[in-house]
Amino acid sequence: MSRSIVQDAFQALASNDPEKISAVLTEDAEWLSPPGNATAVALGAPDHMVGREAIVRFFADDFPRLFARDVTVAFHGLHVDGERVVVEATMTATLANGNDYGNDYCFVFELRDGLIHRAREYADTARGHRMVFGEAPQ
Repeated sequence: MSRSIVQDAFQALASNDPEKISAVLTEDAEWLSPPGNATAVALGAPDHMVGREAIVRFFADDFPRLFARDVTVAFHGLHVDGERVVVEATMTATLANGNDYGNDYCFVFELRDGLIHRAREYADTARGHRMVFGEAPQ
């Protein structure tokens, strides 16, 4: 069951549809990304989003401004331990500036009552900066 909840959540997030995204999150959900990651910097978005509304706004409105088209997520592993699901994946896309994007991610999802309560995202932040800005931060 936890596996299908997370798989459904990825489809909802990819839809950019606020109602679908909202439906997979607890009201007090949190999404934590690496501090200073390229996506947050480029969009002026926080790397720690708190609350369903903030996360929905990010995936419905902000995310598509940077990742303009051809967004795909290839799953390499999905590991379930009760209410905790770990996902290994590669995301590719065409950025708004026309650059290609491709980065490996690890997501740790904590579920509550069949919904995502907390997501922790890990990625190669230097690689992300090179693709978005042309150089890694110092």
